[in-house]
Amino acid sequence: MFNNEIQSKINGVKAILLMGGTGLRFGSEIPKQFHRLAGKKVYLHTLDVFLETNLFEEIVLVCPASWIEQVKADLVCYALIKITIIEGGPTRQESSLKGLQACGQETQIVVIHDGVRPFVSEAILKENIAKAIQYKAVDTCIPSADTLVHTIHKKEIDTIPNRSEYLRGQTPQSFDYSLILQAHLKAKEEGICNISDDCSLALKTEHPVYIVMGSEENIKITSELDLLLAEQILRLRHSSSSTLTKQNCLVGKRFAITGGTGGIGNALCKLLKEEGAIPISLSRSSSDYAVDLTSYTNAHSMFDKILEEHGPLDGLINSIGLLKTKQLDQLSFEEIDLLVATNLTGVIYSCKCAHLKEGGHIINIASSSYVRGRKNYAIYSSAKAAVVNFTQGLAEERRDLFINALVPQRTNTAMRLENFPDENPSTLLDPKEVASEIISLLKQKSITGTVIEVKKK
Repeated sequence: MFNNEIQSKINGVKAILLMGGTGLRFGSEIPKQFHRLAGKKVYLHTLDVFLETNLFEEIVLVCPASWIEQVKADLVCYALIKITIIEGGPTRQESSLKGLQACGQETQIVVIHDGVRPFVSEAILKENIAKAIQYKAVDTCIPSADTLVHTIHKKEIDTIPNRSEYLRGQTPQSFDYSLILQAHLKAKEEGICNISDDCSLALKTEHPVYIVMGSEENIKITSELDLLLAEQILRLRHSSSSTLTKQNCLVGKRFAITGGTGGIGNALCKLLKEEGAIPISLSRSSSDYAVDLTSYTNAHSMFDKILEEHGPLDGLINSIGLLKTKQLDQLSFEEIDLLVATNLTGVIYSCKCAHLKEGGHIINIASSSYVRGRKNYAIYSSAKAAVVNFTQGLAEERRDLFINALVPQRTNTAMRLENFPDENPSTLLDPKEVASEIISLLKQKSITGTVIEVKKK
């Protein structure tokens, strides 16, 4: 267990992030570690975890030669700790050895981790270091939920081993530095050159390897499916404001709120004023900025007016929405057009026409119905699904902004109660709760392209 005694013994602890993959299994010319997850490259998510723990004197990034200059460019603003970037080898084993040699002889404990495992926890890292100090060699493992099958020729089952006696290996793998360095050098001398696991080299020296329990979330991103799963893990992690890093005050900042006279929009305007910000409410019924945002001409003119009066905005929050509970065959063409225009087209026009500062925010409010179409309001739920998709795509296009989708559960608004008059209000979110989550999101500068759920506490 990581305690004050262990903390006092930490000297010369370094980390190696292996990120030399070519992306063949990922099916892309871009190696998997350089693909974006919620607007940030996968390896940067991993690096951030290591940096935030303050456990490491140095972090060595082992990457392909052709990507070194790009990595250097990515890390221009990373000055919190010594980060060394080196060229990897043709195999994982050689890359790991190069990383070890780059650490230097003053290293006592080394933590070796896959750069494409961005969800390793601080607890796992601390336990690795503590056990490595105690036992000199440890591996991070989890139980297998699936039956394990042993086959030699891949044609028939030879044996089915007892699942309880087997674990699935993850990283980090952590070692006494001299032990793992000598294990690598010995393997190289013996012509062993393509081992994909550092612990197996430690075992070849007949030194025992102890186990640290890992996590199901500590996934390795090696395929497109893994990237989709990683997005869902991030979404769940950011489903509460308690997980958001609040960095900035909002005093004097200007935010446009479409649908600002509705339930969530109105609550947000009030909270922004309490924060010392300047909310600019846009809607058909707004007293100062009345506008039909489903018209591109009107939206363009209104945001030009706002630019003239307020300058570039610090953020745009789209809470515009319209709900009608009717089956499709009962909706008129005019109603269909209005539903699509209000819930989707108006959001798109607002994002296109708003004049935003670099580093500003766009938050598009969707609905929990976006994940599955709902009868009697299929147009509404499909439009909200499109808003989420649009938000994620726009975040990829606009790297200069922080763009996210907020997905509240059922909320106690006049629009909701008009369509579902028999609902128990105690089961619904208060609009102030949703507005509070938006405030928290506006104070951070690290999340983009993410779908953030708001649930009733």
